[in-house]
Amino acid sequence: YSRPFPAIVAALTLVVGMIHMLHEVQDAIVDYVHGTAGKIAYVAAAALAWAIIAAGLFALVKLAL
Repeated sequence: YSRPFPAIVAALTLVVGMIHMLHEVQDAIVDYVHGTAGKIAYVAAAALAWAIIAAGLFALVKLAL
């Protein structure tokens, strides 16, 4: 990624895709998991999605620089 445009497109694709995945997983959790397990799964799904976003953006920055 020596040019900024492909890196920006890749970063936006990563962020939008992971947020979309997070919303879909959270919908499934709300539908099928109840009680405390549902709350824990909801938070775990959000933490995993944001961790993947952070790791992906870090990797993109390392590649671009």
